[in-house]
Amino acid sequence: MTSANKTSRQFESEHLGLERLVFFSDAVFAIAITLLALEIRLPQMEAGLGEAGLQHNLFSIWPKYLGYFISFMVIGSFWISHHRKFLLIRRYDRRLLYLNLFLLMIVAFIPFPTSVISEYPNRVGVIFYAMTIALTGGMSALIWWYTARKHHLVDAELSEGQIRRELIPPLSISAVFLFSIGLALFNSDAAMYSWLLLLPVFYLSH
Repeated sequence: MTSANKTSRQFESEHLGLERLVFFSDAVFAIAITLLALEIRLPQMEAGLGEAGLQHNLFSIWPKYLGYFISFMVIGSFWISHHRKFLLIRRYDRRLLYLNLFLLMIVAFIPFPTSVISEYPNRVGVIFYAMTIALTGGMSALIWWYTARKHHLVDAELSEGQIRRELIPPLSISAVFLFSIGLALFNSDAAMYSWLLLLPVFYLSH
């Protein structure tokens, strides 16, 4: 077998491996987002409850809607960031596989703290939720740092500016939630309001 053929087969193998990694990751992100909706349930209703009672119950679970919206946007933002990064990653190794697996483990866990904060929007619930999201952002940033450091697994022509820009979305999300943890020590409502800072973060980073 010629050197060119070996190179071609190696490239095809790496390309297929990256595709499988991305397909699996997309599936986990999709399942995590789907599970968010499954956590929205009406409280136990009495038989024969009328329209007014149903309307009251629908409005009474507004924290669940809010938790769903925030987590959907956060997971969606992490998926966009993940998608963009893996368009720039050209190769993979075993360490990247494990780093990505740890990221997906945290993403798949997000529906649980979302259900917790929907039921218990107090200091403990807020901190638990914020720590989970901050950890997700940190893991996403770590993956990019590992792959892009000295152009380890990315294109050698990728500029340093673009490498730095790809770190902004996950680190910005982590920063917002770490900031909210500090606020939650004094006021859990103020901590949750601070998550509105995600809106300009989503807009500016994507």
